[in-house]
Amino acid sequence: MKATLVAFVSLAALTVQTSPAAAADVCGRQVGGDILAKYIETGSETGPLGCPTTDEEISPDGRGRYNHFAGGSIYWTPERGAHPVWGAIRGKWEAMGWEKSRLGYPVGDELTNADGAGRRQQFEGGTLYWPPLPGAHPVWGRVGELWGQFGWEGGYFGYPTSDEIPTPETKGIMQSFSGRNAVLWWSPGFDQGDTNHPVCKSECVGYTSVTNTEWVKRTEIARAIKDGQIGGNVDISVIPTAEGFDNADTSYDRLWDQSFSQAPYPDRWLTAEQGSSLYKQLACHARYSIDLGGGPQGGNSWDLEGWAPDVSWDYAMNPLLVWTHLCNWYEPA
Repeated sequence: MKATLVAFVSLAALTVQTSPAAAADVCGRQVGGDILAKYIETGSETGPLGCPTTDEEISPDGRGRYNHFAGGSIYWTPERGAHPVWGAIRGKWEAMGWEKSRLGYPVGDELTNADGAGRRQQFEGGTLYWPPLPGAHPVWGRVGELWGQFGWEGGYFGYPTSDEIPTPETKGIMQSFSGRNAVLWWSPGFDQGDTNHPVCKSECVGYTSVTNTEWVKRTEIARAIKDGQIGGNVDISVIPTAEGFDNADTSYDRLWDQSFSQAPYPDRWLTAEQGSSLYKQLACHARYSIDLGGGPQGGNSWDLEGWAPDVSWDYAMNPLLVWTHLCNWYEPA
């Protein structure tokens, strides 16, 4: 066993030293191999990293190597190469547990985002984003996938402003973003109870935006995960204000615009026919959410089903028919 261990360490050392740069004594510390090459690339001791504060060390998991510096660190693995990590991104990575965290090792250097203001760095398990706001936050998994569908930091939702937060009621997580008062969320599926999202009987993602317009408090949009992708049915929940319950049926166009003034309408997920059906469902709810005592008929939200077929206005709004379809033309299979 001892001979095997010695052979392993010797091989690791040999692997590190196959880079073009030889080991060097820098500020009294040993820096070598690919780490030294990257250090020289960043400007050596006159660059942002400054002088090393440790010799080259083996990572606790035995897979990589690193040097800490006055202004950051450089981490190396044989699969990913050497990459500096510094600033708020390094601070967040450290707080999460370095390479032992879900993020793993860096797979690239820090990059400037398309807006020219923020920064990001990709790791094996996700990406850390630093916005032109306090703090760096990781984005990964289904929330990261959903965020990417809407344009990353340059899209509707802007930068992450929190880490993922558990949501016990949905058995999932949520994460806040800077754009459109938005929260993006994921659930593996949960018991429906009083939920407004039937697509979330199984795995789903979604986003919620506080609207605070005259007629709408907030809008929630959910989509099912199908065949391992964000690609299933869509449902939308509009939570009206008291004024909305009373007067939103006076202008359906205005109600529609207020519903999606913050939460982006998911046109990339829906056809024109589905959009027409959703519009009529919303109009029907606004017309017939009558408070007969004990609260409005249908509850405190107006729930729209993206899989419901388009119907005629007469069918949607006919008072003799509305009590049979309840503004949703049928339940999902």
